[in-house]
Amino acid sequence: MELRPATMTCIPLFSLLVAVFLFIGCTRKSTELSPAERGKYLAMAGGCGDCHSPKAFTAAGPVPDTRRLLSGYPSGAKLPEIPKGIIGPTQWGAITTNDMTAWVGPWGVSFSYNLTPDPTTGIGNWDGTLFIQILRTGKFMGTSRDMLPPMPWQEIGKMSDDDLKAIFAYLKSLPPIENSTPAPIPPSQQ
Repeated sequence: MELRPATMTCIPLFSLLVAVFLFIGCTRKSTELSPAERGKYLAMAGGCGDCHSPKAFTAAGPVPDTRRLLSGYPSGAKLPEIPKGIIGPTQWGAITTNDMTAWVGPWGVSFSYNLTPDPTTGIGNWDGTLFIQILRTGKFMGTSRDMLPPMPWQEIGKMSDDDLKAIFAYLKSLPPIENSTPAPIPPSQQ
């Protein structure tokens, strides 16, 4: 019997948990919440900040840095060295930085994107139609490169237009944070 490393099942399990929380959130409509408030609820239940928010390290462990919520991989951060041979069919399936804003796997290195409404480095120039297109197609900017793991776009893209518009309204209500995130690094360049 071949044993799979724990991380080989962590990403699918993580995606399943996101889908369950989003489904629960999507089926619980409330007329008392504004679209931005509902979007905040859905983004929190879906764990968007787990990967898209840099962390502050406290005695209790890492917590989202409230000054940089949803601003993505910190532009000034140095990517730790990736140990050779750690990713593979009989090794680890993925590893992450200690704040979970960068991930390494067979796809290369992916960096969480800045979801704040900064017009230069975030989603400030996006509209709701583009946001929905990105999450439904899994293509950055709706037409270009693939969105990479661990982003569970396949599950999020199944949400209703109203729920995706609510998440977008929440993201647009955040303070803009200028933070340019790096482009993905393909496996051949690691």
